[in-house]
Amino acid sequence: MTHLVETMAYAGATPWHGLGNQLTQKQPIEIWQREAGMAWQILESPVHFKSDAIGHLGAIHSFPEQKVLYRSDTKAPLSVVSQRYHTVQPREVLEFYRDLTEVSGYELETAEYSRAGASSGRWRVPGKALLSRATTR
Repeated sequence: MTHLVETMAYAGATPWHGLGNQLTQKQPIEIWQREAGMAWQILESPVHFKSDAIGHLGAIHSFPEQKVLYRSDTKAPLSVVSQRYHTVQPREVLEFYRDLTEVSGYELETAEYSRAGASSGRWRVPGKALLSRATTR
């Protein structure tokens, strides 16, 4: 679903869709975060709504069981979720790979953020496994 890819970075061969910023192998997680467009945080706000509106005026109410998730950089909304929802930051998704890449010899292959509100990373052991981890809405 390349139409949902907002930003991404990759190492190695150019993806079939040609999207993203190419990196050389063995870049630190901080470089992946910046180049994949994941250098922002997911912020939370209570859900509010307006009732009895007359023009721009109206009574403002809260919906305490829900919260809005939005980007810290663009303020773009990502989703409305329950108060119990645990937010996983884009940085945390990439941190999952730090020990695998720095200690265990794995290589990060792609990192992306999609318009669907998901961030993910993918890593591989040359000639072996392909694994991924994501946060989704």
